[in-house]
Amino acid sequence: MGWVSDTVDSIKSIKLREALHQVITLGMIVTSALIIWKGLMCITGTESPVVVVLSGSMEPGFQRGDILFLTMSKDPIRSGDIVVFNIDGRDIPIVHRVIKVHEGQDTEDTYYLTKGDNNPTDDRVLYNYNQDWLQKKHIMGRAVGFLPYAGWATIIMSEKPIIKGMFVSFKQRINSMY
Repeated sequence: MGWVSDTVDSIKSIKLREALHQVITLGMIVTSALIIWKGLMCITGTESPVVVVLSGSMEPGFQRGDILFLTMSKDPIRSGDIVVFNIDGRDIPIVHRVIKVHEGQDTEDTYYLTKGDNNPTDDRVLYNYNQDWLQKKHIMGRAVGFLPYAGWATIIMSEKPIIKGMFVSFKQRINSMY
């Protein structure tokens, strides 16, 4: 009977080892992704080096679902640059083109007016009440490259809760197997 208990113990330890191996592997993947993200933040000088275009306001230049790569260099932002900005009190950043730059005479403050390429008017309607210009603090970064349509998974997950629910359910089933 000793070999049976040894075999059962061996099987239990294999499952434990496999589960431990998978947890460590998952931890390494997550850690690697975080290290890469933090490294990109340091290299690009922006909190969000990669963003997904969520609307059609920049068509035909950028389509919905394109991934943009951002940088925040020391070079001044000029009219014609495509920037990603965030308005105080709003969670979702906006990708639009700078159409006017206003540099202060007495101060070093610079103000920006933006517009989506596919929009009929400038973005003053998107800014907060009594705000006519963006300041440097609103700019998250300048677009330096893009990857077409690669961000559709993000859009689908945010817009279709049932898909997100199915993904979470599938993940929970996988986790319960171990």
